[in-house]
Amino acid sequence: MTTTIVNIGYRSTNYWVISAGRSRLLVDLGWPQTMGLMRASLRRMDVPLAEVRYAFATHYHIDHAGLAEEFKQAGVPLLVAETQLDGIRGLNQWACARPKEEFIAITQHGNVVVGIAESRGVLAGIGIAGELLSTPGHSPDSVSLLLDDGCAFTGDLGPPLSDDPADLTLHSWRLLQERGMTRVHPGHGPVRKWGA
Repeated sequence: MTTTIVNIGYRSTNYWVISAGRSRLLVDLGWPQTMGLMRASLRRMDVPLAEVRYAFATHYHIDHAGLAEEFKQAGVPLLVAETQLDGIRGLNQWACARPKEEFIAITQHGNVVVGIAESRGVLAGIGIAGELLSTPGHSPDSVSLLLDDGCAFTGDLGPPLSDDPADLTLHSWRLLQERGMTRVHPGHGPVRKWGA
């Protein structure tokens, strides 16, 4: 089955919908208290919320996971890599210390927690050929989605800071390249060919 990708982003952040027919995955989840904007963006791109099978945050920062709990309340399970559990706790603590953020804390209920090695099977269950890969560098909980066609959804993974093999960002980019990345769909900015 052919997959399609649309960007439903707003407020300088990209939010990606990957569709395999009427089965869809949302990558990155909006700012807090912007569910109206998110729903409008979904409608504008003809993506029914009821067809979104999972919501997945590349990392747990406020602009990428701000609507996580609201998606769960709307019936969309949150797909979480085991390596991201500390990131959820950290975002909940950070946001609770800033009540003006109006963030709804992310609960454990409605989360589908998977190991990185299990991710391919879970994604295949909704018709999407790909895998989750741990790509720390921007944050310890950063996880990229790499589709088998070479599209990588990298969140805020930035350029390497050095040529040092111990640089987590450099290691993350090398892992994605070794696994077949050909195009980068970042959390901010335009899609680009790898190496361009």
